Amino acid sequence: MARPNLDLIAALRRTARKIEKGSPYQWGHMGSCNCGNLAQELTRLTKAEIHVHALANGRGDWNEQLNDYCPTSGLPMDLLIGEMMEAGLDPDDLKQLERLSDVRILQRLPAEKRYLRHNFRDDVVLYISEWANMLEEQLLAPIKLPHFEWSEQTVLS
Repeated sequence: MARPNLDLIAALRRTARKIEKGSPYQWGHMGSCNCGNLAQELTRLTKAEIHVHALANGRGDWNEQLNDYCPTSGLPMDLLIGEMMEAGLDPDDLKQLERLSDVRILQRLPAEKRYLRHNFRDDVVLYISEWANMLEEQLLAPIKLPHFEWSEQTVLS
């Protein structure tokens, strides 16, 4: 599961916003699919650069790239995936993002919205947005604020 952190949450929110506002989205393109759009935010590579890295490995889609990921290979796509891992993701997060299949995220959605289609812009935006919300809740959960009772004397002090 993703390691909740501010940079990752912000990247997820930027990704969802960009896709929602019409950023290039094409599920069959390694640089502009679900993972490709998030990779753009985390790595600052363009969709074309991501696509070229993926084709250079010759391994197919994101799922296959992640199955074959080797952090020490030095291959451009493995370096890109490594950068995404450093941001707090793991290979399963990305595989599930590509298929919109993380049960923990889907269970948070209204029942009528749980059957998402991986090649539909609105479904991708919903999934990524809810993922960001979930990670934010996980990040904030351990923070305990002191209980403070307000009184007229407190306000006057």
